[in-house]
Amino acid sequence: MRALRHLLPLLLLIAAGVAIWRSGLGGQLSWAALAHHQAALRADVAAHPLLAPAAFVALYALVVAFSIPEASLATVTAGLLFGPWFGGGLAVLGASLGAVVLFMVARTALAGFMARRAQTLLVRIRPGLERDGFSYLLALRLLPIVPFWLVNLGAALCGMRLFPYAAATLIGIIPVTFVFAWIGAGVGEVLAAGGRPDLSLLFSPSVLGPLVALAALSLAPVLWRHLRRRDA
Repeated sequence: MRALRHLLPLLLLIAAGVAIWRSGLGGQLSWAALAHHQAALRADVAAHPLLAPAAFVALYALVVAFSIPEASLATVTAGLLFGPWFGGGLAVLGASLGAVVLFMVARTALAGFMARRAQTLLVRIRPGLERDGFSYLLALRLLPIVPFWLVNLGAALCGMRLFPYAAATLIGIIPVTFVFAWIGAGVGEVLAAGGRPDLSLLFSPSVLGPLVALAALSLAPVLWRHLRRRDA
């Protein structure tokens, strides 16, 4: 019974994900659907200036919590509907909330299993995570190379603490999120013409270069401590 209680959040998350998939809502998260409904969505945002941002944050958090792969589309939508700055802020908030939900569910449901199956590994890596987990996660968030959902689960299963996880997530996703929101702010005409935004801009040297530099800077404390231990 105790094991079932720990698994209940994960089971509820899976059940909700299956319900969303069966309802066809996931199929509505597409560039074609966004192009078709963008005028109506903008009208709804104008008509509900308080409710619309709250609803968007909640929807974005669900997309992240259920690890739906269209998160980049949702971020572009934020820029399209709310502008690059306000929309980017809403996307950062929604993504952070969804990541925390998934982290808590995974830690509650699976941490005990990991502790039993990989106790030796966890004992070895936990001191490093407690000391440098923020820096490692911040670097992973700044560079959108490892899938977002995989980082969420990995941090939870390896025993990372909630506060550094949430802080690194919130700070680390800001640059990429605002790049996508900025793309979304000017994408209306592209969608209306039947095109799709060019998200490869994220991997251009002018964008990726500063992200790599920021990721390297976030790891500087780890390198410094390593060098001090080696010289001691």
